[in-house]
Amino acid sequence: MSLRSMTGFSRVRKANELGEVTATVKSVNHRALDLHTHIPSELEAYEPAIRAAVKKASTRGHVDVRISFTPAHAISAAALNRPLFEAYLSALKQAEAEFGVAGQPDLNTALRIPGMLAQPLGDEDAPAELELLVVEAVTAAMASLNTFREREGAEIRELLKAHNANVRRDAAEIEKLREPAVEHFRARLQERLAELLKGVALEPQRLAQEAAILADRSDITEELGRLLVHSRELDVLLDKGGELGKKLDFLMQEMNRETNTILSKTSGVGELGLRITALGLECKANIERIREQALNLE
Repeated sequence: MSLRSMTGFSRVRKANELGEVTATVKSVNHRALDLHTHIPSELEAYEPAIRAAVKKASTRGHVDVRISFTPAHAISAAALNRPLFEAYLSALKQAEAEFGVAGQPDLNTALRIPGMLAQPLGDEDAPAELELLVVEAVTAAMASLNTFREREGAEIRELLKAHNANVRRDAAEIEKLREPAVEHFRARLQERLAELLKGVALEPQRLAQEAAILADRSDITEELGRLLVHSRELDVLLDKGGELGKKLDFLMQEMNRETNTILSKTSGVGELGLRITALGLECKANIERIREQALNLE
């Protein structure tokens, strides 16, 4: 299954002997499926079918669906929506009275107002076949939307893999510095303990043992290993595709936790520590870039 973003737009028109249906769909980021429909009153009975068609094609995102319908008889008979036309004339008069804006009604402008030539359908004018036309338009619009979102999802995947490769690169560099850093820390601890215990009898073996224990606490082997495991799992998920947004959010928390531990354990090992800190901060920056981009994925 392709990786999809949650951002997209599509518009589809479907027509038959009943008339023309236009379905417009827009989507943006959201933690769950937040569906909003804007449907003419004469098509409100079809809202459950419209929602079902959207849910089949999308699982996350703020999805805005707008439906318009122009009956075939309204086009052929050029039926005028009198209440809407009267409201248009009244609005012009009100604007002139309140704001001193002079203007004459323009018939061409009025007729381009949505619904001006389409009288609302009565129940007897809404055949069952109309629902099929509406659902067909919505289904086609969602398919077009997902095509758009899959293209954007493919671009996001490449960005995420590039950032992830940078994390592994920096983790590999930290691994090279790990052993020298541990030795540096062990030697420094021995010196400090010797100074503190000057004049106090303590077996050299016990001194070395205590220094080794403290040095072991600064070892980052496990954290580096888990960070690399998470990084490899990220690539596997990206290659697999599908609905990854929530999974990636959790994975980024784990990668960030391991990096924080690495930074805290290597803060006191001199110049090597400064280099590890720089690399760790770069890891955190790339992890944050991945997290921000993952928020766009379904």
